[in-house]
Amino acid sequence: MRAGLKGLGLTPEEFWALTPAELQLMLGTTAAQAPLLSDGLAALMAAYPDTSERDM
Repeated sequence: MRAGLKGLGLTPEEFWALTPAELQLMLGTTAAQAPLLSDGLAALMAAYPDTSERDM
């Protein structure tokens, strides 16, 4: 949101009317991000395990 309002000078109405693809195009991020594979998911799950109040 900061990039849209401050960096691009959009009004809040203009910012919220954009699609994610339009915002990405305006920001100039054209490189695709690599997909999250099973090794990456396993690392995230180990770093941030799900817990509930009962587990504490």
